[in-house]
Amino acid sequence: MSFKLGLVGLCTSHPDTWVPIIREMSKEGLVDIEIVAAWDSGETREAGFAAEFCKNHNIPHVVENLTDMVDMVDGVIVHTTNWDKHIEQAVPFVEADKAVLIDKPIVGNMKDANTFLDWMKQGKRVTGGSSLRFCQEVKELLVLPVDERGTVHTAYTAIGVDDMNYGIHGYAIVSGLMGPGIHSVQYLGSSSQKQLMLEWNDGRIVLMTVGKNFWLPFNVTAVTDKNAYQISVDNSKIYRSLLEAQLPYLTGMTDELPLSADEILEPELAAIAARQSWINDGQKVFLTDLRQDDPGYDGDQFAREYRRTRLG
Repeated sequence: MSFKLGLVGLCTSHPDTWVPIIREMSKEGLVDIEIVAAWDSGETREAGFAAEFCKNHNIPHVVENLTDMVDMVDGVIVHTTNWDKHIEQAVPFVEADKAVLIDKPIVGNMKDANTFLDWMKQGKRVTGGSSLRFCQEVKELLVLPVDERGTVHTAYTAIGVDDMNYGIHGYAIVSGLMGPGIHSVQYLGSSSQKQLMLEWNDGRIVLMTVGKNFWLPFNVTAVTDKNAYQISVDNSKIYRSLLEAQLPYLTGMTDELPLSADEILEPELAAIAARQSWINDGQKVFLTDLRQDDPGYDGDQFAREYRRTRLG
């Protein structure tokens, strides 16, 4: 029997793009998913958008009240652009033992991060994150034999648009490249954007440019003890890469986690630490020192800005 999937929040372009990919993967036999329902809060879309979306994508149920979706589905993807609503919107499904994938950024503050990690420790089927965590070009570099490519000791990436909604992609791509183990983040200064240094437990570092600016193509430079690699990301592949990595677990085809509880939120925690560093004049901030009362990034404000941008 097909896994019945619901969509929660239709704020961004992701649902439009992901629905055809999910159906393509189902036709190929990689997953067995039927998209049965969609709900939108109206926070960044005009009234009636969910009905229009479902009509365009041949989705049978337009849900007015989010909790009405719980009994319709086996799991959901939370696409809501306001990351401060992600945990709240996931709660009814997690409590009903439904599977949940939360689109990037999974969370924007430590309180929500702790809730998400508690769910994982309790065995709830939750996952999520940025598509750049599963970037195909990075994977192709990492499959090269170490004696050929060398060991990556330093990397650099530059991400445009904003600090968190797009900025999270920068933290994600370097996490995919370097692996888990970020222990601190330090703000180094700014030109037109913020300059950061991320340090791993074993001394490897990433230099990162992030913050409000025009859109930049996704990129990373990896320096090894043998060579330097310039990686430009093909955007046409990134969503398929994420869904291939995440959907088998979401739908129960496998019990192997795409990312463990120890590593899944490292990009978000690094971003939260970066914010703490720049508001504290470049203090080095350790991920282990992040506090539950840190408000993190303001998802409500971002959603308001996102709505104004869409309305013109």
